[in-house]
Amino acid sequence: MNDISIEEIKRLRELTGVGITDAKAALVETKGDFDKALEAMRKKGMTKAEKRGEHEARAGLVGTYNHDGRIGVLVEVNCETDFVARNELFTNLVKDLAMHIAASSPEYVSKESVPKEVHDAKLAEFTEKAKTEGKPDNMLENIAGGMVHKYFAERILLEQPYIKNPNQTVGDYVKENIAKLGENIIVRRFNRIALGEVTE
Repeated sequence: MNDISIEEIKRLRELTGVGITDAKAALVETKGDFDKALEAMRKKGMTKAEKRGEHEARAGLVGTYNHDGRIGVLVEVNCETDFVARNELFTNLVKDLAMHIAASSPEYVSKESVPKEVHDAKLAEFTEKAKTEGKPDNMLENIAGGMVHKYFAERILLEQPYIKNPNQTVGDYVKENIAKLGENIIVRRFNRIALGEVTE
């Protein structure tokens, strides 16, 4: 117990957004192993983040990013209160998301925002592709489903690997900030424009 320093408790709080008591308890439970305590608190933080989804998010910011005058991004990110909307952590999140969108060119915010007809058309396309490649009929559904998942994971913002940390998705990065800020955060919509890009 005496080996656990105030600095470690503070550091754990900063990284996870948990209270002093929880941070201290995690370090005690892991016998002062900071990495194990951090992992445990992150799991708890993610659980808290999921629960925040029940709260309405109507405040927030519209963030912008301009890359060398050639790519421009507008992104609306909502939170629950103006207080959090003015928080540096939240404003940095919005900037990071705008930069990620500029770099990674997502087409949709989330799985739910993919139109059903688009999803079904891709499923039919990949099912036919698997057939022409001679895959067994009893495996077609699983194979096509996997191809659809991979296809949209590359195009859905919250499913993409986050450019600043490819080991986590953008969705995980948002949840991490929900845990730290203690409010629900929703990426509402975005628009990405590239110079000379032809749109339908």
